[in-house]
Amino acid sequence: MKEVSLQVLSSPGCTHCAAFEDFWHSIEKDWPNVKHEGISILDTKGQELAQKHMIFSSPGIFLNEELIFTGGHDKEKFLAKLKELSGA
Repeated sequence: MKEVSLQVLSSPGCTHCAAFEDFWHSIEKDWPNVKHEGISILDTKGQELAQKHMIFSSPGIFLNEELIFTGGHDKEKFLAKLKELSGA
């Protein structure tokens, strides 16, 4: 499988961010090719990402640096995109 980067831009106390992290941690063992990076909106990198991609709602979820979701996630679409990028 191809290596895939997963970046999650989150803000403190965000319930949608926590829900995505819980979902990711429940499936990450099945995706050893995915490199996960959590990024806080409070960090410089997080603020730059939010401005560059005009993210107004957390989380901002990126696969291979492509913004795929903001403000929540769709499990089916996320898994489909992960399979496509992984070559699975």
